[in-house]
Amino acid sequence: ASFHPSDKILPRIAPLIIPCNVTAAWVRVESDQLSPRLFNGRYTFELSEVFIFSGETNHALHQPVSQSGELQVTGLTHRPEFLVDGFTPYFMNTGQGSTSRPFISAGNDPLSISLDLGSEFVMDGINLHAVEVHDTAPQGLPSGFGIPSRFNVEAANRADFSDAVLLYTYERNSIYETGPILMNHLPETSCRYVRIRVKEPYILERGKKGPVARTGFAELELFSKGQNIALHRSIQLETPGDVHQPAIALTDGLNLYGRILPIRQWMNELARRHDLETERPLLTAELNLRYARQQINLRRLGWLSALLAGGIVILFLADRMLRMRHIARIKERFAADLHDELGANLHTITLLGELAEKKAGSDPKKVMGLLQRIQTASKRSVVAVHHVSDLQSATGLYTGLVADMKRAAERVVVELEHNLSVEGEAFISTLDQRTQVDLFLFYKECLINCCRHSDATELSTRLVVDAKSVHLTVTDNGSKEADADSLTLPPSLERRAKLLKADVTLSHPTGGGWCISLRMANKRRWSRRHDPEM
Repeated sequence: ASFHPSDKILPRIAPLIIPCNVTAAWVRVESDQLSPRLFNGRYTFELSEVFIFSGETNHALHQPVSQSGELQVTGLTHRPEFLVDGFTPYFMNTGQGSTSRPFISAGNDPLSISLDLGSEFVMDGINLHAVEVHDTAPQGLPSGFGIPSRFNVEAANRADFSDAVLLYTYERNSIYETGPILMNHLPETSCRYVRIRVKEPYILERGKKGPVARTGFAELELFSKGQNIALHRSIQLETPGDVHQPAIALTDGLNLYGRILPIRQWMNELARRHDLETERPLLTAELNLRYARQQINLRRLGWLSALLAGGIVILFLADRMLRMRHIARIKERFAADLHDELGANLHTITLLGELAEKKAGSDPKKVMGLLQRIQTASKRSVVAVHHVSDLQSATGLYTGLVADMKRAAERVVVELEHNLSVEGEAFISTLDQRTQVDLFLFYKECLINCCRHSDATELSTRLVVDAKSVHLTVTDNGSKEADADSLTLPPSLERRAKLLKADVTLSHPTGGGWCISLRMANKRRWSRRHDPEM
């Protein structure tokens, strides 16, 4: 593996994990760019511990270490052999599982700790976890508290240890030969029973009270191919003295901070924690950025919701206004159609009735014709009543604008001379049926008003239709003189003109009589088949 400043592995207090899959007998670490010390700026290369794992076994433990060049040791803790002594600057504080207080024995008598593994195993390693140092300042206990100054580890297949084999002897010559975890490889030995015999206990100086002997461990681990075979095994003590915690605490898999992990897993989790703490600011910044974007989107969504709600309200009000306007138009058209259609028919029936009364004595034969015309007008009125809400659907009621205008003139102006002229009949068929009906009813109302109010004897109608406009003029020779009130257009004509969206005027020509003029745009149905020029 190779690392550069751009890899940003420093600063770090966590292990640096280097994955590899090689077979080797030597491992070398080289550095061509050193790191400066913070307090004096001198360039140094310092490592606390090197672990080389194959499976769960650390093959670098207590192996010889050599270095290139002249070794410049500035302190007793910076010796090459300390690179593989198994002591790390970490306490195993996993924060997982339950906690357990360490086993501590007080007494000067030699202490023996025996384990029954339950069956025969091939043992190849041992880890002894020291009693945890209290997190106070100053510390409540010195480093290495409870670790005997000298003890032996023996293995046997008999419970009385009559066939005991010595596997490991620990003898502390300086304070630098102890740490949080004593790790050692053992020669592979097949055994069922393991015994730790304390030769010299740990001596604790207590000032005026004098020295006292203490022996204690937080956990005892025995390994067979990386597996802790001592977990939850039974413990027997010989001459234990004053025991502050049951011996079962030695094999419960727990320390004062929680569950004890395999060394390799522990190192991996420490490195993983460092990586996560390095990535955490980036993750926090990204979360804050996304939160800010979410806030902006929420504000936009709020405004959009408000606009949408406002739009819905406006659409509701607009729809209500349009409906009310439509209802008003229906009422207006209903009133206009009822007045213009039925009013004209009733007026026709009245005129025909008067004529029949006059002719009853002098000309009885004409009375029958007049009665037949009255009957026809009555039937037409019945049909008009049925279709007064929508005259366009009245089948057979209107067959053509010019023909209907002629028939209406014959029925309404019975005794008046009438002249009808039409220009642009080809364009009349391009008008939609509703416009033709409204135009006919306007003309019919003009005839009624002429008969009722003008005292005319002659009536002239002129209809001019072209591609752009429709112009209808109704003129009579009425003898009634014009004044301010008589020049006012009747409301029925104004209403019908409004429905046609047309301009209508009432005038009194110089030669006498009255003239009603209507002008409107030709709102024809745009179709090639109805265009007379094609």
